[in-house]
This record gives sequence, structure tokens and C-alpha cells, in this order.
Amino acid sequence: MKKLTFASLLALAAVAATPASARQLTIDDVTTLSRVGAPAMSKDGRWLVWSQRETDVAADRGRYDLWKLDLTRADARPVKLAADPQMDENDPQLIGSIVYFAADDAIWSMPVTGGTPRRVTDFKGGFGGFKVAPTGDRILIWADRRPGAPTLEPATDKKPANAGVGRTYDKLFVRHWDTWADGTRSQLFVLPLAGGSARGNGRALAPALLGDTPSKPFGGGEEVTWSPDGRTVYFALREPGRIESLSTNLDIFSVPSDASVAPANLTAANLATDTQPAVSPDGRTLAWLAMRRPGYEADRFVVTLRDLATGKTVSLTERWDRSIASLQWAPDSRSLYVTADDTQETPLFRVDAASGAVRRLTGEGHVAGVAVGPRGAVVALDSLTAPDDFYRVGDARALMRLTNVNAAKLAGIDMPSVERFSFKGANNDTVWGYAVRPSGTTDKVPVAYMVHGGPQGSSNNSWSYRWNPAVFAGAGYGLVAVDFHGSTGYGQGFTDAIGGNWGGWPLEDLQKGLAAATTRFSWLDAGNACALGASYGGYMMNWIEGRWPDRFKCIVQHDGVFDARAMAYETEELWFDEWEHGGKAYFEDPQAFEKWNPVNHVKKWKTPQLVITGEKDFRIPYTQGLAAFTALQRRDIPSRLLVFPNENHWVLKPSNSRQWYGEVLGWMDRWTRGGAAR
Repeated sequence: MKKLTFASLLALAAVAATPASARQLTIDDVTTLSRVGAPAMSKDGRWLVWSQRETDVAADRGRYDLWKLDLTRADARPVKLAADPQMDENDPQLIGSIVYFAADDAIWSMPVTGGTPRRVTDFKGGFGGFKVAPTGDRILIWADRRPGAPTLEPATDKKPANAGVGRTYDKLFVRHWDTWADGTRSQLFVLPLAGGSARGNGRALAPALLGDTPSKPFGGGEEVTWSPDGRTVYFALREPGRIESLSTNLDIFSVPSDASVAPANLTAANLATDTQPAVSPDGRTLAWLAMRRPGYEADRFVVTLRDLATGKTVSLTERWDRSIASLQWAPDSRSLYVTADDTQETPLFRVDAASGAVRRLTGEGHVAGVAVGPRGAVVALDSLTAPDDFYRVGDARALMRLTNVNAAKLAGIDMPSVERFSFKGANNDTVWGYAVRPSGTTDKVPVAYMVHGGPQGSSNNSWSYRWNPAVFAGAGYGLVAVDFHGSTGYGQGFTDAIGGNWGGWPLEDLQKGLAAATTRFSWLDAGNACALGASYGGYMMNWIEGRWPDRFKCIVQHDGVFDARAMAYETEELWFDEWEHGGKAYFEDPQAFEKWNPVNHVKKWKTPQLVITGEKDFRIPYTQGLAAFTALQRRDIPSRLLVFPNENHWVLKPSNSRQWYGEVLGWMDRWTRGGAAR
């Protein structure tokens, strides 16, 4: 097969899949797409295995099956490896010719060539994840258990008769993301594996350590790893101390896999985040990602190396002003494959382990997953106009497409076009943005001005199952997004610029960015625009209400901060909110919070606003949305409140996603098209 760039491959696929009677993309299409998971590759490079999600609309959830691809055959097509309709098969791992995977609160195995799955474990109580040792003789399990649990055997709680259901707490972090603390911690356990079975309850590796490994809520297998000889486990853990809600201090620990000695903290000197440990295949070097500033969750991640024989440590990518998102060793231990945001893209790079020299391996698109083998890397790659598929990475950023899992589902859909632009923003810095144009449009279209969250994030060239620019374009809107000061992929200085400056330079960038876009792209109807955003983007919607009140026909605000004072006392991850306002608590420096507080400008609010929130959102509690809605109603501003009782900071369920888009697009239509029916 001829090697092509990612953009060329997408263009060819679009031509092949789009008949003359093409239609626009809708949220119904997006919620039913197949979703490929992180790829796993056999050590010999022959097999690629992954878990693939299909949407069960009736059950309002996703279901998962294992798939495989023979990488040695040019004509190979994906084959379903395990497809028990009663099982959700996840997290495949290849040891030799055996695939291990998680399903039904157990670990299973089967030959990669096919066969009947075999149950490997029999412990009770559920688990979060697992990793099989490279030697194939042990399994590492992480599971929520009571602190100090010696084995996986769940504790038996005996409550007195007529006991109440009230929970009591003695220190902060009583809830996190969308879950109330229940007294358990994610802990590590090892089970011996022999004859295809790992029976029993195993043994705890670090019962004396208090904390979660992997970290919650988003940590996973990337925070836990084996040494190649299976004798040592390395893991990241945040010891909570007195106030866990203020700490970003994850450390890397090592412990013998037989738990013969207590874990050793390898990064105690660094009081910021250390995570994603990875041992080189030759067993000589430990790599991980390290931040430098305690309390700052968006600091730059630098690849750090430790010689395991001498203890000597080197910051490998210190001179490269990009923050690393993921890393994997090459099989020869001479380089690492890493991903990082870079000017609205998330490419794959290779970093020389001796010199730190960086080489970019992919061009356009967002690398969502990486598998590395003796013949190079395979990536899961997506973009603003294409969901994930697998590609083999070649030379000079050339790609070879391996899958097209949604070809049938996207047949007949005409995707929008994407045009990028730059302009001089705040501080006279160059700021980048993009405009997404509905396909086939000849007249001017109303503007959907989308503001990303984070705030240290990016409106990058990636596919989304929540805020999807192609869906807005499919509904007839020209979507515009700007990577304002605070965004990632432009150097750490640009990212840091939003700290203590939430309503300053970012708003200036947004004002100049919309003017630049509507001047450059004549198909945008500059006088007919709605603004929308979530999280920090939701905060900016409330800020725009009072500080840029005459620009938009309507606003959509999702999970945004309305009152900085209340937020300072209601949110769970205090390190985030306090860092963003100068590093002090509200009572220590109230002016730092009040300077950019939307509640102080409610008297100027006038733009119709749709407010959306989730009752399980503990990051920006739903009370912030209720307060914003109250302000709008008391000022007699046209407004509407949408509350999801079963969603957190995101909208994840298929039915809720469809309702979300129905409400959002309906609200925008009402104010830009006079209530035109959709």
C-alpha cells in the first residue's frame, strides 16, 4: 500500500464514502459510532489487539468486544477475537501468544489465534485493573480495599441494628470528581500465575502506604509497570498527608514483586507530580514524567530518566518546551515514543534517550493511543472530521492506514471543512484558531463560538464524543474556536499566562479572535453569533455576560464557575482553584478571587443563556449552575436550566448526549434563526 499523510488518507476515505446524496453529521450518528480502545501489540510485532466499544442504545451504555489484526499481512482485516454478548471485554494484554483481558470482575485469557476464553482469577470484590508480568508468572491487580488490607479478600462490615446511613468525615477530600469517599483506597496486590490460573486473594505490595495507586479519578495502567524480569513493580502514588485536596505530589515508588521489603520512594525530593513510570526493555533505565511546581496540575511534564544501577537522574526533555502526555520505550531501549500537544495537533515524537533530540513522526491529527513493536509504532489517530482508526507510522510522517472501523456508519455523510488562522492577540502574541465550515454551504451561516475548558487545554485537531465541532457544522453553524492564553501546545509560558488572569488576556484573545475569523471568512455571519463553553469555557460564558454583554445573540454555559467565592469553598481539588488565583486560600487573599468573579457583574447581564449542569459534578458543583440560573431569572433574562441527575463534569450517556445537543442546538436556533424548527 502506498504511504500517505493522514490528511490525504482522510480525503480519500471521504471521497470513497460520500455519494452524491450526502447528508450532514448528527449527534445520533456520533453516539452510535464504533470506538477503538488503546492498542496492544505482541512482542514480535505480529498481532495488534484492542477493545472496541459499540453503543447499546436500548441499554443506554457501551458494550465491548476484543478485536485483532495480523500486522504481517498487507491484506489483513480486523477480526473479532472474543465476542460473548454477556461479557464486556476490556484492557487486552499480550504475553507471548496469549491475550489476557478483564471481564465480569475477573481476568480471562485466550490464545491470540482464537479459542474459548478461560477464567484466570477467582477473587471476590471487583478490581480496577491489572498487568501481567512480562515473564508471565505473576499478575498485578489494583483494587479498592480498606487501607492496609493484606489481601484482595473484601472486608466484612458489621453494622449495628437500626444504624443510620449518615457518613462521617474528619478531614477534607470527602468527595472527588463524582464519588463520595467510602473509606477504601486503590491498592496493589500480586497473584502468582501458573498453569493458566491465578487463584486465591494474592498479597498486598504496599499495605503501609496510604493513598490511591493508580491515582483517582483518571489514573490507570500508565501509572503502574513491571520490570522486564518481573521482580520489581514501579508505581505512582500520592500520599495524602493532612490535606489531600491541596497536594499534587505524586511520587514514583519501587517494590519487590514478592513484597519482601517495603516500597522505596524514588522521587521524594520532588514535591510536584511524578508519574507514568516505564522501565526500558533492557532493564537498565526507569523513565517517568515529572513536573516541577507543587500544586500546579498543568505544569510542564518533562521526561526524566534514572539509571537503576547508579541512581543518577537526568531531565531528558528539559530543553524542549512541550509538555509530554504519554511515553513508551522503543524495543532497543535507545529511544522513547512520546505524545505532546503542539499547535493544535497532538503528534507522536521519538526522543533519543542519550541526547534528548526530538523527531516528529506524525503530522496532522490527534494521537490517542500508541503501541510499539520491533517494526515501529502503530497509533490510534483521529481529527476534527474523523474518529479514531489505527495507522502504522512510517518515515517522513507518512502513515499506512490499517483500519476503517466506521466506514459503513459514516457512508453518505459529508464532513465539514476546517480552516486555520492566526492573529495577534493579547500581549501582541500570536494566537491560533480554526473555523469549521458546513459542507456545501454557499450563504453566510450563524457562528457558534466555542471556548475550551481546562483552562489549560486546547481546541485541537481531535474528534470528540461530547463537544464535537463537526456536529455543530452539520447543524448549519460555522464553528470558531481560539486557543487563547492558557492553552497548551505553544510552550509553558503561554500556558502559564492564564494564572491569576482568568478574565484578562483570554477574553482579549477571544474578542480579537472572533473579529479576525469573521473578517477572514466571509461565509461567517458576524452579526449572528452564539457563544458556548464548558468548565473554564462555562466560566468564560458567565464572564462574557457581564464584560462583553452586547456581542452575542445567545450563550450556552455548561458547568461553569459563577461565584468564585463559593467555588473556593465547594470544589474538591483545592490545589486547582487556589493555584489559579495566586496560590492562596480565599480567606488569605479574597481580592485575587474577586478580581475575575462573574457574580460581581450580574447587573450588566443581558444575553439569553442556557445553563447546563450535572448533579454528580464535584469539580464545579451544580450549585454554581443553579446560582447562575437564579441570576438570569431575577433579571428577567430569557434563560433555561438543564440538569442531568446522573452525569458528572461531563455528559457520557448516549441518551443524555442526544438530549444535550437537542437543547443546545434548539436554544441556538431560537436566537439565531428565529426559532426555526430543527
